[in-house]
Amino acid sequence: MADALVLLGVDDPPPFTVHNPNGNSPFVLIADHAGQRIPAHLGDLGLTPAELDRHIGWDIGIAGVTERLAGLLDAFAILQTYSRLVIDCNRPLQAAGSIVTVSDGTEVPGNQGLDDEARTARALEIFAPYHGRITEELDRRSIRSPSPVLVSMHSFTPVFSAFERPWHAGILYHRDARLAHALLAALRAEPGLEVGDNEPYAVSDHSDYAIPVHGEQRGLLHVELEIRQDLIADAAGQQQWAERLARLLPPLLADLTRP
Repeated sequence: MADALVLLGVDDPPPFTVHNPNGNSPFVLIADHAGQRIPAHLGDLGLTPAELDRHIGWDIGIAGVTERLAGLLDAFAILQTYSRLVIDCNRPLQAAGSIVTVSDGTEVPGNQGLDDEARTARALEIFAPYHGRITEELDRRSIRSPSPVLVSMHSFTPVFSAFERPWHAGILYHRDARLAHALLAALRAEPGLEVGDNEPYAVSDHSDYAIPVHGEQRGLLHVELEIRQDLIADAAGQQQWAERLARLLPPLLADLTRP
């Protein structure tokens, strides 16, 4: 029997980075699309650097917001390293969007015609370790009080399919909207913000992984947050949003957990 395909080499970084591992806050921050690395074995997936730098390759700006927010909240944060074009860590493995062949009109040559071995290597070496570490952390924190609170951090492109999205941010949820509705109201009370209610996306079992699995199945308070990428493309915008969220989230949690 041939040896199984090995995707990540000795010079490739780990599939995730943890920030503030001993944070005392109940908030656990995850960023499924934080990174844009591609394993050396896959070259550039047949794309130019300009394409890889677009929103199709990663959630622009969200790594900076998440790292800053972790520091302000004293929260654990885990950031996924590899481009969502290698494998999307917020898609069920059986979903069509797990490994895309076309993204926002751009064909991804390196994802065409993948066999089961190639797909499995991406799942085993990137998707599984990342979500395994989230599971480990939530398990560890769930045996103590207070229970962990999951915040899934994302960003979205201002224009998609020629539609100019009017929202500055979006709050996403599925069955459990406790924290989502509270944060939605708090952000809408901020001067000058247009905030989408399950816009520009909505969570479902078929299209999403993190919230259904790590949030809903565990019964944890949770929310998925989307921030428009032009607002967090630089350090100043990232700091502004981190400070805003650090100001809003703790009082909301206190209200939701008050006896």
